[in-house]
Amino acid sequence: MNIVLFGGTSDGRILTERLIALGAYVTVCVATEYGEEQMRQTAGCRVLCGRKSAQEMAGLLSKADLCIDATHPYAAEASRQIAAAAKESGVQLFRLLRAEAHTPQESGVLFAENAVHAAELLQKTTGNIFLATGAKEVSAYQTLPPQRLYVRVLPMQESLRSCEDAGIPRAHICAMQGPFSKAFNLALLRQWDIRWMVTKDSGDAGGFSEKTQAAREAGVGLIVLRRPEEQGMTMEEILKECERKMQ
Repeated sequence: MNIVLFGGTSDGRILTERLIALGAYVTVCVATEYGEEQMRQTAGCRVLCGRKSAQEMAGLLSKADLCIDATHPYAAEASRQIAAAAKESGVQLFRLLRAEAHTPQESGVLFAENAVHAAELLQKTTGNIFLATGAKEVSAYQTLPPQRLYVRVLPMQESLRSCEDAGIPRAHICAMQGPFSKAFNLALLRQWDIRWMVTKDSGDAGGFSEKTQAAREAGVGLIVLRRPEEQGMTMEEILKECERKMQ
């Protein structure tokens, strides 16, 4: 069975390993060199690196038996392109859903529809802000004074350029790979004297609970970006269906 999997997340790596164990031939498409580096740790799969247009995706899927979208829960545009390419190619598409974490419903926790909305909410606050959402949407917070902004991003040149373009001071950037422990998050919050943290509901795989626990202990306000609404399958459901197809 020839499967094309779009991913680069930890869930995608685990799913790839389990699909290979079933006997599937898996081609993994990742957007960045960082994602490629992570996927190279998985033996037995073909890895293609670089962002692709819908047309390029469709060409790649033309010889596939199945397409799996294992991109990040917040990569809505990528998921739309993958769905369009699968439809054009006539290939069945499975969307891997990451389980949502339990978000505390308490004072000090706000919800935003997107990064722009979060920036609007933060206009009404004071104190330092920790953006634990990566570099992709850091430009949305340029309406805020840069001296208030502290960010944690992946250790890639592209991420650092995004921060530089947004005017983030270099001393306010932590470039490391997660997920991170509660203790590490707490240390950053205290080191940077943070008053508000912005995060995505990235589930347990993305260290969401460790971030919320650290924020609660530090007395830091929390803004959670809501996930885009979508339908899909759990990892076990995808594996079960693939196993059935391969019989």
